[in-house]
Amino acid sequence: MIDTHCHLDGEEFAEDLELVVARAKEAGVKAIGVPSIDQKSCNTVLDLCHRYPGYCFPMLGLHPEEVRSDWQDSLGMILDELKRIHLQPSPVSPIAIGEVGLDFYWSREFEKEQMLAFEEQVRWSVEMQLPLMIHCRKAQNEMVNILRRYKNDLPSGVFHCFTGNVIEAQELLQFDRFVLGIGGVLTFKKSKLPETLVEAVPLDRIVLETDAPYMAPVPMRGQRNEPAFVAHVMGKLAEVYGVNKDTVDAVTTANASRIFRL
Repeated sequence: MIDTHCHLDGEEFAEDLELVVARAKEAGVKAIGVPSIDQKSCNTVLDLCHRYPGYCFPMLGLHPEEVRSDWQDSLGMILDELKRIHLQPSPVSPIAIGEVGLDFYWSREFEKEQMLAFEEQVRWSVEMQLPLMIHCRKAQNEMVNILRRYKNDLPSGVFHCFTGNVIEAQELLQFDRFVLGIGGVLTFKKSKLPETLVEAVPLDRIVLETDAPYMAPVPMRGQRNEPAFVAHVMGKLAEVYGVNKDTVDAVTTANASRIFRL
């Protein structure tokens, strides 16, 4: 398995990081994608990935909820770091631009700034041919409108934490080099996601994720999420698609390996 989205650099893992990584490996997780959310976390993400080279892989970007009045300064610093590493590859090179996107769930105060920041990072993806790790809440129409301008030039990417309906899934899958990131929400009792996936999403358009330390899957709900728990997502996907776990493991791992060139 590959956990394509895990905030393993967070303070939530500071006390027992070695044990968390050991449990992930024991559970069968072969790689972990670690996205940044701002300039500061770019450093913590890179530090973490240098600690676990070949196992933890960095993604660098500015999260939409971190877009404030100084967003251009933040973007500039992240771009400098990306270009430095991209032009002089290191043992720990970024595998994606992320976590980026649009989020109008709580407020539209910085709507214009978010859209400008997102589009700028979409252009980075095209320029560097690095996939996107996209966060989107209550903003799919705006996100899709931006992506359509670059559809033919974008390399690939993940629509992280997909929880939408059939129509929303079909709209996203029109970006044929992109996949949907599926995490713990799939396992929640009242989730409609299982029905949506079966109706609209082929298994070869899915990657696994935890978004740890958030959104732990059943039966771990209420606990701190961690990469080992991605096995519960895999198990639920096997149930939903009526296939065995090995099939889900093989297909989703191949999808992630292709997207991120792992």
